[in-house]
Amino acid sequence: MAYTVIWYGRQGIVDKETFDAEKMAKDHAISMFPTRKGDDGVVSVEVRKDNRAVVFSHAEN
Repeated sequence: MAYTVIWYGRQGIVDKETFDAEKMAKDHAISMFPTRKGDDGVVSVEVRKDNRAVVFSHAEN
């Protein structure tokens, strides 16, 4: 099953990345959030399964 990390900015989706494992996707989202926030203006991130169910989300103002 594939998992998609979706990066959101104030204007909508900034980027999407696909991973094979939930843990890998979640770990990537957590570790990269501060960098993406500073570099790309990301305000939130979600990890979704193939069926579009959200398995992890994080947001900061």
